[in-house]
Amino acid sequence: MSDSATPGSRFALAALGLGSFVVGTAELVIVGVLNVIADDLDVSAGTAGLLVTAYALGIAVGGPLLTALTMRLPRRTVLLLALAVFVAGNVIAVVTGVFGLLFVARAVCGALHGLFVGAATSVATGLVPADRRGQAVSLVFGGISVATVLGVPVGTVVGQGLGWRATFLCVVGLGVLALVIVALTVPHVSSSDTENLGSQARHAFAPRVLAMLAAYLLLMGSQFVAFTYLTPYVEDVTGIPSGAVSAFLLIFGVCSAIGTFGGGRFADKNASGTLLAGNLVLIAALGALYVYGDNAVLAGLLLAVWGLVGFGVTSSLQLRVISLAGEGKDLAATLGASAANAGIALGAALGGWALSAHGADAVPLVAMIALVVALPVVWATRFLTPPTPPDDAAATPVTGPSQPADSSDGLVGTIR
Repeated sequence: MSDSATPGSRFALAALGLGSFVVGTAELVIVGVLNVIADDLDVSAGTAGLLVTAYALGIAVGGPLLTALTMRLPRRTVLLLALAVFVAGNVIAVVTGVFGLLFVARAVCGALHGLFVGAATSVATGLVPADRRGQAVSLVFGGISVATVLGVPVGTVVGQGLGWRATFLCVVGLGVLALVIVALTVPHVSSSDTENLGSQARHAFAPRVLAMLAAYLLLMGSQFVAFTYLTPYVEDVTGIPSGAVSAFLLIFGVCSAIGTFGGGRFADKNASGTLLAGNLVLIAALGALYVYGDNAVLAGLLLAVWGLVGFGVTSSLQLRVISLAGEGKDLAATLGASAANAGIALGAALGGWALSAHGADAVPLVAMIALVVALPVVWATRFLTPPTPPDDAAATPVTGPSQPADSSDGLVGTIR
């Protein structure tokens, strides 16, 4: 974060990043303990996998719904409520021995995840000057990236060694810690000028925002065509022994975290240009992975590039969504996660078809084709502009100077 941010805002942003780390860990760590849950609750592995679906649906559908229901509450209050109920939901997961109740708890926690990340994005962009909003967003999403690198592996080791309930107990403990730190460090930040749900929805679902959400879905979904099946690809095509696959996944995870944090600076400079350049680099990286994936060294390098760029664009995507929403930015902040999760679901399904029909070596090719399809949509979003005053007054952070809502793009568009 730049020198223009106060020490207090830096602590608050770090607290928001910690909260994102907690919810990100809770979302992803279950993949590493699904077999333990299946054995303990006497269900099949496929049935246990529905717990992943429940959480994703919670984010995609429940996040915006909870945001709508809490629209009249201050965003700081929403953050605290979301974390408190999230902790309670994970306590239920720890004590229950019934799969159905665990499924419901996961869905509720997913909805609270979406609520928290949306509110955290709104608060983070209100803590810094307008020309540093991308970096603020990157700190929120960076917490989720760090969860993939640190939280998930550690939680998996704990779950495999001490049982899956121990993993959820760790999430509960981290959730309580995040709740306390957020309460102590995050100040009240003015959100949108309107608390009226109808007005929020009108701005959040404006055509310009929906077009940006379509780009969000396509960019993230295209990557998950290949990422979902990365393990069978590096085993079958690259020829990496199963014991060494984790090293390749670690390369991808570390670079994803670096890209997420670093992408905020590019978002502040030119969000639309970052998305277009990122789309082009991803096409090249996935295409090269298809051609040179049988070379372990080149595959590792391409995974590093993919991780850096693929998750480096998330700050630009989220910043563009909330900027284009104007007065509806509080509601729109949750729609990015909805679009991403919808894209992930579609991408995973498309990747599954490619794997079944054509083998693991075809998966990056299909992902590259999907990214080519996304390219004209991403290019067209360069011409979307935020709403004109007085709508964009609400999007200007209370602590920063008066600037255009999306000055980082440096573009003049025509579509509203």
